[in-house]
Amino acid sequence: MEIREATGDDWAGIWPFFRRIVAAGETYPYPPALGEQEARGWWVLPAPDRTVVAVADDGRIVGSAKMNCNASRAGNAAHMASASFMVDPDHHGRGVGRALCAYVIAWARGSGFRAIQFNAVVETNTRAVRLYESLGFRVVGTVPEAFRHPVHGLVGVHVMHLPLQAPS
Repeated sequence: MEIREATGDDWAGIWPFFRRIVAAGETYPYPPALGEQEARGWWVLPAPDRTVVAVADDGRIVGSAKMNCNASRAGNAAHMASASFMVDPDHHGRGVGRALCAYVIAWARGSGFRAIQFNAVVETNTRAVRLYESLGFRVVGTVPEAFRHPVHGLVGVHVMHLPLQAPS
């Protein structure tokens, strides 16, 4: 599997699983009926933010990550990175999410960020929570009933944090 910067042509490979994940309404706060063009604008980010894709050996895009650089917003939180991930549900359990997350951690560390913060990890998304924890993230707080899950009703969202440098 290769992880590389997304190109304009990659959206055609991202959109089918993006649409499926968002329509399920279980992990992202995006509107379930989000249209393709609006979705593209929310996911494929201009520099200095980044969007990458995970490409299987057969050339199919099987996952994607977008990295938000608070530096693009400048100010007193410019030292914090953030990211979001989507893995094609047909490829769960094959290391795609782990590879994308490891890539993001290396990118953030190499870019000089002090930490990575995930602002809204749905607590019922236990697969993602376990993955992030296995890579060193920890839950630093949970906002109760912040997400309307289609099966479980109102559930919390975790704020997760990974320090990349020793505090000064």
